[in-house]
Amino acid sequence: MSDPVVIAFIGVIGAVIGSVATISGNILMHWFKERSEAKKDKPRKELLKKMLDHPTHTWRNLDTLMNVIGASEEKTKTLLLEMGARGSEDGKTLWGLVSKNPLP
Repeated sequence: MSDPVVIAFIGVIGAVIGSVATISGNILMHWFKERSEAKKDKPRKELLKKMLDHPTHTWRNLDTLMNVIGASEEKTKTLLLEMGARGSEDGKTLWGLVSKNPLP
């Protein structure tokens, strides 16, 4: 092989290695971020579960749930859906577990 071909081959190999390293780094950073979020969400989900599984409350107001766990409306709704809750059908901001409030 001639010198220009070797240099081009080394350049291509370097680009491939650099690309793989960049992609791997991004995937690793995303994984660590998701893992950190999951650790933060676990106590919030447990508290929501206790509140929604309470024997005297079938439905809970979204504002109450948000204030208790200290999360935004969007985050609270996401956690509620992940744990098997649903919103009420009457347009109010009430949430309850599907197991206690099945759809008709």
